[in-house]
Amino acid sequence: MNMIQAINSALDVMMDRDPDIVVMGEDVGYFGGVFKATEHLQAKYGKTRVFDTPITELGIIGVAVGMCTYGLRPVPEIQFADYIYPALDQLVSEAARLRYRSAGEYTAPMTVRSPFGGGIFGGQTHSQSPEAMFTQVAGLKTVIPSNPYDAKGLLIAAIEDNDPVIFFEPKRIYNGPFDGHYDRPVTPWAKHPSSIVPQDYYRIPLGKAAIVREGEAVTILCYGTMVHVAVGVVAEMGIDAEIIDLRTLLPLDIETIEASVRKTGRVVAVHEATKTSGFGAELAALIQERCFYALEAPIERVTGWDTPYPHSLEWAYFPGPVRLTQALEKVLEA
Repeated sequence: MNMIQAINSALDVMMDRDPDIVVMGEDVGYFGGVFKATEHLQAKYGKTRVFDTPITELGIIGVAVGMCTYGLRPVPEIQFADYIYPALDQLVSEAARLRYRSAGEYTAPMTVRSPFGGGIFGGQTHSQSPEAMFTQVAGLKTVIPSNPYDAKGLLIAAIEDNDPVIFFEPKRIYNGPFDGHYDRPVTPWAKHPSSIVPQDYYRIPLGKAAIVREGEAVTILCYGTMVHVAVGVVAEMGIDAEIIDLRTLLPLDIETIEASVRKTGRVVAVHEATKTSGFGAELAALIQERCFYALEAPIERVTGWDTPYPHSLEWAYFPGPVRLTQALEKVLEA
């Protein structure tokens, strides 16, 4: 399966298991979603469980919160992460706080799916990576898969969770892994081992990172598309790097990170979002607090720039192989 098919399979499996699960969003019904992640679900489960909504993100999430209080488990889709901002009040003030403000009487078991990130020439309104702002919200969980196998298992776990989950899907790797070399032919998921996805139910627990590659020289912390960029760069450089795919930013698997940093003594954090207050800053702070005496060099961050995502300068903004190579050379030479 590619990532779109894996996400579709997760939704299908869960809707078949639990009649309280509903899918909603702009064009998710008859059309099957702008990326076809919900294709055929309306035909199978009907218009009351898979339905189109008006173009109002605030309304989509607001209705989903109401559904949660009545015992449903909605899976709303925000068509692009760039358009999630109108729904912030409902997510932050209502969904994230519902369990706390009701003293546990109500929960908000909703999973908000949304494609995010660049690499497709979407410009400033279809390329943003807003994940860090959600990790600051108590009560929300933030999940970002990097491959089809993880996408299905993590989505199932997110849907089963009794707290609201923001499930960001890196759209650049929907159809295949991307190593950051935009001038090379696209590699399909069919050639990648993580494309082998079971048809049936399985789950990957939230809050558990994956060690993509073990190593002794440096720890690379990444998620989403950047996992594949890191794998490609390490192979080209021939260095003994340990690559950790965070998978979930909140809850964060700090134990796996700490164990790796104590082993390598060097860290590079990589993400596509802007640098200032990006999630790499939180990672750097946590590592400094917990592993200061194990560090052999300053922590490096490879990120997007502190500007809107430019259309004409897509690959100057994207934190690709050149900038990651430079950061790794710097930290290894320190």
